[in-house]
Amino acid sequence: MPLRFLVVLIVFAVCTPAEAQQQTKVPRIGLLSTGSSSSIAGRLEAFRQGLHDLGYVEGKNISIERRSAEGKLDRVRELVAELMRLKVDVIVTTGPMSTRAAKEATVTLPIVMGFDTDPVANGFVASLARPGGNITGLATLRPELSGKQLELLKEIIPRLSRVAYFGTSTNPGNAEALKETELAARTFGVKLQYVDVLSPKDIEAAFRTAVRGQADAILWQVQGSVYSSRQPEIADLAVKSRLPAIY
Repeated sequence: MPLRFLVVLIVFAVCTPAEAQQQTKVPRIGLLSTGSSSSIAGRLEAFRQGLHDLGYVEGKNISIERRSAEGKLDRVRELVAELMRLKVDVIVTTGPMSTRAAKEATVTLPIVMGFDTDPVANGFVASLARPGGNITGLATLRPELSGKQLELLKEIIPRLSRVAYFGTSTNPGNAEALKETELAARTFGVKLQYVDVLSPKDIEAAFRTAVRGQADAILWQVQGSVYSSRQPEIADLAVKSRLPAIY
């Protein structure tokens, strides 16, 4: 359902199918991601299907300009500028970093967020009820779920006593999620070891820190491009470290 809602937002930002058929100019959607193209392949296909269900067919009455930084985060602003030069009708972002780059580039072109942990704290919208400005989309503020994840870990590993909590201190939703996890940790008698993961280059060091700290498991709360661009690497490191992990 959330994906369909996202597609509806994009359709409103562009036009109705009847209008699209009458126009000589086919409306363009600029799809901007920070991770690799392969990491969002499934979501892209679902996105196309959602458009199709609403009467939009790529190459017929709508076009999608896909731009991916392929994990090279310094390229994101360059890709936004490229989409602006192509005069797309709406920019769809796949995470906070791409949303921020789009926001810095335009205050008039519609921007639809695929997700954001806390769009109000990030300064993307005025409020969830009344976003204002040119940005809308999906908010995924759900700090209470991190406590539930710890509870699941405890059920799976009854001997669990120490958990390495991987978070990102610069993420606006990080503090609330950590607070909820700390409450759950006290309930279950688990000690948390906070490990700050600010960029992809910190991931391997974070696993080493968890091993040195004798963690029994890892609770991964890092989101955005740090996660989406390195999912296979993260899974491999968890296996090599012999640490159960929940994402």
